[in-house]
Amino acid sequence: MPFVPKHPVPVFPLPGVVLFPGAQLPLHVFELRYRTMVREALSGERVIALALLRPGWERDYQGSPEFHPLGCLARIDEVAWLPNDCYDLRLLGLARVRLGRLVREFPYRAARTQVLPQEPLSEDDPLVQLERRALIEAGARLASIERTAPPVAPAAETPAPLAPPEEGLAFEPLVNTLCMGLAAEPAEKLALLEMDSLLERARRVREMVEERLRWASRGGSEGGERN
Repeated sequence: MPFVPKHPVPVFPLPGVVLFPGAQLPLHVFELRYRTMVREALSGERVIALALLRPGWERDYQGSPEFHPLGCLARIDEVAWLPNDCYDLRLLGLARVRLGRLVREFPYRAARTQVLPQEPLSEDDPLVQLERRALIEAGARLASIERTAPPVAPAAETPAPLAPPEEGLAFEPLVNTLCMGLAAEPAEKLALLEMDSLLERARRVREMVEERLRWASRGGSEGGERN
């Protein structure tokens, strides 16, 4: 049963990050408004909602840039208060949420949320087991390639190298951790988060991993453009 917040949830909009349920995210918080948000969240339910900023956010970042209404509810699992009054957090994605009416604008935004459940599935389902094995194999191959690949010029919002999938993870965190770690555009990740079927999301992220493997096997940019 997903966590359902009792109160409006603080919204932390980011330009290049999409969080998924069951996945973890380290986050450094340095802006005054979001440091205030962290302090107040810690005194309450310890939850915030991460949302992806819409294109053009740079023009109004210090104000109230627009964000996509689909986000992820996150629990603050670990927090370190730093000497400069900033915070290092470790967030755990809890559930997909639809961000509704704003009930607060200053110093940070807070919104009413609607939890969006995933279509139910069983870990014992043969289709789930087949997809799980295929994901672990493809993810491990990609992680191995990325560890040995020569360094490239970093791009904005470049994720950390994909870690090999953990065998013991349940299906949802396995799928969603791969979604988090895959080098893909934020809009592509948001489209994955939007899928109600976890099995369909698993198939799509596996296709994306396999596309990346084919691109790597051709020598990257020397063998053709990456799709």
